[in-house]
Parts: sequence; structure tokens; C-alpha cells
Amino acid sequence: METTAHNTIARRDPALVMRLSRLGSVHQCRLSFMRTLTRRLAEENWSFARPHFDINEQGVGHAVYTATGPQRTYSLVAFAHDLPPEMRSDRVIATAWDATFTLFDGVPTAEDIERLSKNVPYQEAGRVDEQSLSVSRANRSVRLWEHMVDALSHGRQPEAETVDSVGYLMRSTAVYGSGKLGAADFEKIACRPEMAAPFQAEMLSVYLTRAFVRDLVNHMARMRGGEQAVELDKETARSLGIGNSTGLGMAPFIINHPVLFNNWIEAREEAIARVRSLPAATEEEVECFRGLFARSQASVAAWHSQHPVQIGKLEDLNSDLEKITAHLNHTDLTRSTPWDQLYTWAEGALSEEGQELIASLILEPYGDLVDGLSVSMADGRPDALLINGAMTVAAVRDLIEASFGWTLSTDWQAKENCARAWYVSEEKLEPRLGERFEEPIADYEQPLAPARDAAAAHAALAEWDGSLPVAEFLLKHPEHRHTVRRVQISADAPYSEIQDNTISAEVLPIDMLRFKLAVFGATHFDPRSDRWVRICMYGNAPYPEELTKENADRWVYPNAEDQA
Repeated sequence: METTAHNTIARRDPALVMRLSRLGSVHQCRLSFMRTLTRRLAEENWSFARPHFDINEQGVGHAVYTATGPQRTYSLVAFAHDLPPEMRSDRVIATAWDATFTLFDGVPTAEDIERLSKNVPYQEAGRVDEQSLSVSRANRSVRLWEHMVDALSHGRQPEAETVDSVGYLMRSTAVYGSGKLGAADFEKIACRPEMAAPFQAEMLSVYLTRAFVRDLVNHMARMRGGEQAVELDKETARSLGIGNSTGLGMAPFIINHPVLFNNWIEAREEAIARVRSLPAATEEEVECFRGLFARSQASVAAWHSQHPVQIGKLEDLNSDLEKITAHLNHTDLTRSTPWDQLYTWAEGALSEEGQELIASLILEPYGDLVDGLSVSMADGRPDALLINGAMTVAAVRDLIEASFGWTLSTDWQAKENCARAWYVSEEKLEPRLGERFEEPIADYEQPLAPARDAAAAHAALAEWDGSLPVAEFLLKHPEHRHTVRRVQISADAPYSEIQDNTISAEVLPIDMLRFKLAVFGATHFDPRSDRWVRICMYGNAPYPEELTKENADRWVYPNAEDQA
């Protein structure tokens, strides 16, 4: 990715950006995948329909929701199930869910729906084909679903406090794409403009799922209450998103996809640099920023957590909001290089939470300047995993020192520096982070400690003639192939590596989860431990039939008066 010619401010140093505590403080921004999708849907005037809604009074059946753009149509095929409470589980190893889905490439025929009905509800036990772009499932909120159906069936709206305390009627437990369970490989759709930014098929699936969930709760209320039932109020419906409980699986993802990881961060850093480099701001741009800052205060005020780490971060963020308010009260943002001056002030005055909020907010008035970067966030380097065996040993050593120099002085024999080990649980089939010296897991360790492995490779390379091709070294030491691959990638991907120890006694996996979810566009992070977090997707977004160019983007910032 090239820096724009008019940039006077460089992108931030990877040594600053790639620390886990900062990655775990990132907020959604204009480049987040959910907002990228809704902007495109509105700008291209996509149309939406619900050709099928065949759900019985027990809540069992199927529905189809279509989204039609300039060139093609995609369909969410949803299957509703009557799931006994004792079978409801968010685990990967679950075998039944309240609803299951596939995003279908085109419009399914009756035969397609029949075939999908024999596979999609079984998820891992079934198989789809390349006409399916994603496969997903969701469970009802135990706290809110019954309350809402009961209220609506008796002709009244649900209690606002109960709705606000949950924020979603269903939570997704997985959205699979890119070849999972027989679905299409990403290469099939990579060249389509509407899929150019990452995870657009998955985000479209979730967006349409939200409409299905709203329709289903209204349907179930009518089935129970008959003529006395009422539909969910539009404002209340709009406040609801799709919930998600995300665990450790996302942490290995960003470590195992260094090019993609780099591109997400590099695009955001380029956007920040472009805005910081602007010589001035118009009154309209300043008004936009100030208005969205006020709305972000309302959003933070509604963000609560019971986890000690997040409680501390929220306290820091609320303190930062007070400092920002005071600073803005006596700051002229139409002066020379206002956004660079504001960010520079934030670096010295605010916590990482506040700094990253400012970094996201200053992008808001400048869609024309930054939105085009979204297409650069995909992984367009299929050859990146190929090792250049002709590179000299000396050149590889230099790359390790450039990307992992900070780790070469770490004592990797000290227990606190290698206290943890990543592995996959045989029972749960999920990634786990265990205690290396307390559990018999070392033999099952996954290669998710790039810093330690880079130090080991560097030590081994020190004994070799620097002029030799690294291929000779790897023939003798194949255990270092993954490190050589990573450092060769880092030569062109400066943000591809976390500059922290991912197996230390102090590591907080929640930082990795928070970063990835923020890039997706999630809000209201509510960690339940340092290893899993609840979030909400598309809360306050317009539904498909409401979507316009005017409301397609900044829905992520609730109106301050709505939160009063």
C-alpha cells in the first residue's frame, strides 16, 4: 500500500501500534466491515425481499431473504427450530441450535431449499456446496426472547430496561465461510466488487439474519396472542443487534494470517496518517467531528461490563472523555493541521483507549479520503506463503532483527516468559491457552508463539555462514520454516506481527479478540473473562427496508438524545 503523495505525517510506528494493550483498545471506524457493507448496499441502491416465510406456530420452518445488487442476488436461507432449553449451547461441539443459516449465491429453488434443509441444520454434520457462501447458526437470548414474545403477545411492548440490558434477541455462535463445511472458497467471489473488502459475505449474512430474527419474534407473538398481539416497536427493533460470544478461536486467526492482519492495520494507519496530514478543516468537518464525539459519549455511557480488566478500561475511557471535552471547549479545530495537533495532544494526555477513540473519530468527516482503503484490507497475495529459499542467511537474520529485535534479549528459559501454551481441546474442539508447567499440554502446542520461535531461529542462524542460501539452513532445520516464512512476509508487511509475547504469564488474549471484533465493527465489548467476550453486531443499524444513503453509515453512533 502506497502512502498518498500529500501525506506529511507518517503512519504510526509498528513498535507503538502492535503492542497487545493498544490492539485491545482499538475502536470501530469507517473502515470496519459492517459499515463498509451498509454503505455499499445504500450507495448501489440494493433491493431486498422476503419471498418465503414458512414458519409454523411452534417456530419451525424456513424463510428466504434476498439482497439484489447491480450484478447479482444473494439469499439468506434461514431454518428455524424448536430447540429444548437443555440443548442450547454456544460451544463448537453443539449439535442443535435455535436457527441455522446459509448465504446462498443467487436465488434458491425449491430443490435447493430441500437439499439445504437436510444439511444446514446439522452444521458440521452436514455438507453444503459452492452455491453456499457461508454457513451459520444462532441461539435465542434466554434473558430476552421469552420476555419479548410474552409482552408482544399480550399487546404491549417489552420493558425498555430489559431490552437495553441484553441488546439482542439472538446471538450468533459461528459464521463460517471460505470453504468451511463445503461452502465456496473465497476465490470464487474475491473478484466481485461487492466482496472486495474482507468478510462481506459473512457481514451480509449477519445483516439479513437480524431482519429474520425481528420477523420471527413478531411471528411467534402473533401465533401466541392472536389478534391482541402487537408488533415490536420500530425504535426498539432498531436498537437490537445480533449478539455474539467470541472465545479464543479469534486469537490464532490473526496470528495465522499475517498478511491479512497487516492489511487491516495498515489501511487504518494510512487513513489516520492521511487525516492527520490535512492542513486545515472546514467548519462543516469540525461540526461533524464534534457531533460524533458527543454521540460516542452516549455510546460509552451505555457500555457496561462486570470484568475487572474492562471495568478499568472503561474508567480510563470515561476519564479520557472528560479530558477531551475540556480540551475541545477551548480548541479551534479550524486552525493549521488540527487533526495532527489533536492526536498529538491525545498521545500525551489520554490512555490508549482514549487515543484510539480519537484516532477513529478523526476519520469520520473524510469518507472521500479514506473509504477507498477498504478494498486494500483483503489478502491479495496468494504467493505470500512461499518461502524464498535463495535469500541469504544474513538477510533472514536482518529481517528477524527488524521484526523481532525486541524479543532477542528475552530470557526464554524463564518460566514467566513461556508460562502458557496454545493447543486445541480434544473434548471441545476449540483453541485453548493452558499452563505449560501445570498441564501435560506441551506436546500438543500450536505454533502461536512467533516471538519465541523467532528468537530460536535467530540463535540457530547465528551459527551459519551468512552468504549461504537460507534453503540450506532449512534443509537441516525444517522446524524453523514457519519463522522464515513469517519474517519474509514482514519485509513488505510492517504490521504483520504482534510485538508482544503471546505465551507469557501476563498475556491477555482478550486484546486480540477485541481488535478483530473492532475491525468487524462490533461495539459494547463485554468480556466475561480474559478469554471470551460478548459483543453486539448491527445494533441501531437500519433494517434492509429502511436503508438509505443518509442512514447507512453512522448508525454505529447512537443519537445522544436516544441514550438520555
